[in-house]
Amino acid sequence: MPYATTDDGVRLYYEEAGSGTPVVFVHEFAGDMRSWEPQMRHFAHRYRALAYNARGYPPSEVPEAPSSYSQTRAADDIAAVMDAAGIDRAHVCGLSKGGFATLHFGFRHPARAISLVVAGCGYGAEPDKRAQFKAEAEATAELIERDGMDAFADIYSKGPTRVQFENKDPRGWREFRDQLAEHSQAGAAATMRGLQARRPSLYDLTDEMAALRVPTLVLTGDEDWPCLLPGVLMKQTIPSAALSVMVNCGHTINIEDPDEFNRICGEFFAQVDAGRWPERDPRAVTGSILGVEAKK
Repeated sequence: MPYATTDDGVRLYYEEAGSGTPVVFVHEFAGDMRSWEPQMRHFAHRYRALAYNARGYPPSEVPEAPSSYSQTRAADDIAAVMDAAGIDRAHVCGLSKGGFATLHFGFRHPARAISLVVAGCGYGAEPDKRAQFKAEAEATAELIERDGMDAFADIYSKGPTRVQFENKDPRGWREFRDQLAEHSQAGAAATMRGLQARRPSLYDLTDEMAALRVPTLVLTGDEDWPCLLPGVLMKQTIPSAALSVMVNCGHTINIEDPDEFNRICGEFFAQVDAGRWPERDPRAVTGSILGVEAKK
């Protein structure tokens, strides 16, 4: 089984399929590399597709201390997996926790990113939601430690941005819920405390976003409420960003509607690979509404 070793000595398990330009998939908190199976199968026809389990998700190693989990480590772990697989540059596609990691990978390792898909990214980012998010993150970690993963999965898989998946595809949702229940109790709690609760707000990263020139696709579901306004912020601030919204979708968009997710990402990758991805024209970001100055 292939493993990468991070700079702090944590072993990360990964799998790959296909050949061609690499695409690296980075999973969300409630998922793992199995969540990317619809993408692995689809993109392996034309790309070298790779997915891995983050630290805290067996068979990757599970550090016990929350201090071993951080936004910086999550971004650098992508680079460690690429190093182990002999990949210099790749399209990097992440959802939620993985979307935050993908964005920070673009900040920290821009030369190694052919493109970035930042999907479902924004939970807890809005300034008036910071305290609430941190309190709910701690309550989530306590729930995991007190009641175990099976009980936690019953609650978390039916959250306000997960019920769309349950209603649309009960069989797929059940697989998602059962895989969540299999996660490491210690790893999930440490990830929630060390990474989720402590990551910086997107609204504090606008300078980094404004400097980002890597082709970027911001992708969200239209019922993924915590990600809608942060998605607009990223679109407005990253000069090379596009924003795509999947209709009648919640948070788990890559498995809730895999065909549409794959289509959107596939068209994006093709545009980037063809050298046709634009950077925003400065004339599109003036303070004018109609382009005609009103008399004062």
